Amino acid sequence: MMFFATLFCGNLLGAGLAAAETQSFGAWLEGLRQEALSRGIAPTTLQAALADVQPIPRVIELDRSQPEFTLTFDQYLERVVPESRVKLGQRMLAEHRALLEEIGAKYGVQPRFIVALWGVETDFGRLTGGFDVVSALATLAHDGRRSDFFRKELLDALQILDEGHISPAAMEGSWAGAMGQSQFMPSSFRQFAVDYNKDGRRDIWGTKADVFASIANYLSSYNWHPDRIWGRPVRLPANFDPDLVGVDIEKPLREWQRLGVRKADGGNLPTAHFPGSIVMPGGSDGPAFMVYSNYKVILRWNRSTYFATAVGHLADRIGEMQPAP
Repeated sequence: MMFFATLFCGNLLGAGLAAAETQSFGAWLEGLRQEALSRGIAPTTLQAALADVQPIPRVIELDRSQPEFTLTFDQYLERVVPESRVKLGQRMLAEHRALLEEIGAKYGVQPRFIVALWGVETDFGRLTGGFDVVSALATLAHDGRRSDFFRKELLDALQILDEGHISPAAMEGSWAGAMGQSQFMPSSFRQFAVDYNKDGRRDIWGTKADVFASIANYLSSYNWHPDRIWGRPVRLPANFDPDLVGVDIEKPLREWQRLGVRKADGGNLPTAHFPGSIVMPGGSDGPAFMVYSNYKVILRWNRSTYFATAVGHLADRIGEMQPAP
């Protein structure tokens, strides 16, 4: 399940219709096949993956009709981090604790964040999407709205099949091509997916060790700090300058303290040496958070402050953490 992915914004119907009118799907697919062959993908792989591929009208419908974002931050948090997900996340953390701690130690990522991302993306592997990834990507690549992007993702998906990580029939995901329990796009899979159990396949669909390690590897690759939290709720002074809100504005915590920012309970900010930023996902009337570098790593996963804050909140609830610096 992908929430508000930033890759698929905009509405360029004219470009898509023009592309579809200038080249039939069959002719386009043959060109794609020739390009894949030139990249060294085996003919047998292409036969298995592309033989029955047809455009999926539902994918185009979903791509055309993505709703405007209308949930408030509080509504989003209630939907994404319900008490039932917190309890299930705590159970998943306990059930897989040994494996998660092993992977967390290897990659330098606290287990609660691995579980939180797993929970927000696919409800702990329950909702991974039911679309054939190759067909969905082929539909979007031919359509023309973001043809270059989706063509590259489709070629990456074919490469993944050629390497034997998953069969074409089992390569399922979202309508936009995000795959498995971690909802990696094919390009992210090729860069970050891990064969943790050393069986020769990076299986983010069915092997939890690979799912957890792939999530941890993604975070670690963007300089995750295992000794830091993501952030904390804070209280802003009445005269706080709204121009100071934003992840791009960093100040030492002592400077935020001087400006009147306090913990949510009114206490002083920590005396940590690293900087922080102020974000207000719900706007000027919503809650404020002091966020650190790990929050910005989560934003690399999904460039939504709603998403990043929800992941951090769920991680804290799952781990029953008392925030520290």
